[in-house]
Amino acid sequence: MASKKRLTTTLLLITIALSLLLLAAASPSRAQATPATDEAYLLATDDGNATAPATLAIADQPPTADTASGPPQGASTGPDNGWHFAVSPYLWFPGVHGTVVAPGGRGVGFRASPGDLLSHFRFGLMGTGEARHKRVVASLDVFWIRLKADKAGEVTPFPRLGAITANMKATEFLLTPKIGLRVINNEKIKIDALTGFRYWHLGESLNFNPSLLGLNFSGSQNFVDPLVGGRIQVALSPKIVANVLGDVGGWGTGSQLEYQIAGLLGYRIKPAWTLQAGYRYLNVDYRGSRGFVFNATTAGVVFGATITLK
Repeated sequence: MASKKRLTTTLLLITIALSLLLLAAASPSRAQATPATDEAYLLATDDGNATAPATLAIADQPPTADTASGPPQGASTGPDNGWHFAVSPYLWFPGVHGTVVAPGGRGVGFRASPGDLLSHFRFGLMGTGEARHKRVVASLDVFWIRLKADKAGEVTPFPRLGAITANMKATEFLLTPKIGLRVINNEKIKIDALTGFRYWHLGESLNFNPSLLGLNFSGSQNFVDPLVGGRIQVALSPKIVANVLGDVGGWGTGSQLEYQIAGLLGYRIKPAWTLQAGYRYLNVDYRGSRGFVFNATTAGVVFGATITLK
């Protein structure tokens, strides 16, 4: 009986001793683990009140090679608040057809192929400039051509007049400023809503040499149409981009109606250079004073390039 009591007392003392040793060994580990748990909680918490403690905890750490040299080069520097500029010179090779009615009431239909216009081409200036700041987009399109044709012959009813030379000159100048808002600005697709106006200048002259019958003629028409339109740009791949644009206007202010639509496919050969090719269609129905009518459709292929300046 006494031996059993001694054995029980010995086992109890051993158990107490082992418990004290385990408790002493576990206390330092718990003390070291507690700060790490608190810091991890602060860094993982989205609450705004935890931001300052987390910042202080990080600031107390010694700087590493990465933090001492500043932020990584690929890190974002915030929203793009700068201006961006681009210019797009182009060549438009259109054909044209329609009807012209002179102030006297006599009308004539006309049709000319791209080759016909090119053979009488004397001067041309075509290009577009664009500026963008944040979501505001502004553009300016210029189209200016001069055509000239000379023809010599005899007037059949009056053979004694000899040879007569007819000289015809035609000028068309279009100036289209627009301003708008980029309503969608994603990496794959960009959509702009635009408004502006298009200024038209149509000049023509017809001279005979010698001018014995008083048939020389010279005149011009000028009008301005308000416009609304838009543009869609879709990135088909890192190097290929498609553009679709259009506008409509007039509504009796200058012309009765005019509308335009164009589609372009671009290939980026350099980060700042994109070659483009497409098709452009422009129709106008103008009715001026004294019965003058100019109803024409101009359409054809377009080749150009876009150069990003900034």
